[in-house]
Amino acid sequence: MGNESFGECNMNDNRKIWAGLRQRLHRALSAPDVDATQLSQALDKAAERESAPVVWLLGLAQSGKTSIVRALTGSSRAEIGDGFRPCTRTASMYDFPPDVPVVRFLDTRGLGEVGYDPSEDIALCEERSHLLIVVVRAAETRPQAVLDVLKQVRKRHPDWPVVIAQTCLHHAYDEEQSGHVLPYPYHDDAWQDAVPEGLSRPLLAQREFFAGLPGKGPLLWVPIDFTLPEDGFEPTEYGLDALWDTIEEAAALGLEARLRTDPGISDIYSRAAHPHIVGFSLAAGTVGALPVVDLALVPAVQAGLLRRLAGLYGQRWTTRNSAEFLGLLGSGFAAAYGARLAVRSVVKLIPVWGQTAGAVLGASASGAITFALGKAACVYLSRKQEGHAIDATALRQAYRDGLEQGRQLLRKQQARKEPSS
Repeated sequence: MGNESFGECNMNDNRKIWAGLRQRLHRALSAPDVDATQLSQALDKAAERESAPVVWLLGLAQSGKTSIVRALTGSSRAEIGDGFRPCTRTASMYDFPPDVPVVRFLDTRGLGEVGYDPSEDIALCEERSHLLIVVVRAAETRPQAVLDVLKQVRKRHPDWPVVIAQTCLHHAYDEEQSGHVLPYPYHDDAWQDAVPEGLSRPLLAQREFFAGLPGKGPLLWVPIDFTLPEDGFEPTEYGLDALWDTIEEAAALGLEARLRTDPGISDIYSRAAHPHIVGFSLAAGTVGALPVVDLALVPAVQAGLLRRLAGLYGQRWTTRNSAEFLGLLGSGFAAAYGARLAVRSVVKLIPVWGQTAGAVLGASASGAITFALGKAACVYLSRKQEGHAIDATALRQAYRDGLEQGRQLLRKQQARKEPSS
């Protein structure tokens, strides 16, 4: 009888938890304004426990580092210029997106500049970086300053893979070559047969120049040319897919999944929204792994995401359209939301194992639901922006698809952490 009473007590407690979570969600998402204090607290907690991977960009001045950041993130030059913040006297960090970064770019001052001693920056970058991208212009066949620094790094980290991006290819084009070589030929080992000699010669000379580097880690070469539309070269992001492939080969950081949405989606708003959705989802997952009392912060993170997405679409949440959005998701949504987030509290009743498993479940549920809400919100906001009626079936399907994508994202994130734990 005592055990039954204990079980009934636990069931009642968990029903209260579920009901409380549903109420918090409705209050947070239905209110026109996000509780700034709660959101800040939640994001601070996430930042303490979650660190975005850091990509170290190393190269001479004007080598194309900013163009790489712009192409990988989809940010404008102005946004990038405003976003870098000093972390030493001569190195800067760029968080993307700023509030919930899914990647950080660490940029050193241009090597080889008069009076610049890079030793302090090198020490900082080696300590923080997860991936090193060396950026050299195709015409710089003997970038000695870059080689000197790279030798030092590889002596201390002989197993580090290094991505070497050969940039500004069009500077080496001769008068007879009017544009990029298409299709992109550098996947093939015999690429030099498809490339004019005026271009292949400096590219091969660079590879020979770096051939004597110490260490066993691979050198991964990727020729790219990121230009502006007014430069007259198509495509403007020549070799971007190859750069993504090379980054994924060099480091299991999941950067492409963090920064790029489904290639079949052509909507510029959805593409811009994706990294924000990922960032807030990872933050929600991190907060969701904290003790149950902190789950009150998860709706604040989700509400913060919805506000951010509305801004990207040029819309704003009101009490009316927030209620409409939640209503279109269906009556089963709130119940499922509360149940998923509260499952962890039940699991935690199991001694020892429950403490760990409960945290994983809380993180997965919080992050996946946040991701799904973000994807569904994009469908809703897009229709609002166009002045069209919202199809409840399409909205719920976007939520269901997003829930599965969110689960996969959180699983990969957890797998990335496990080797270092």
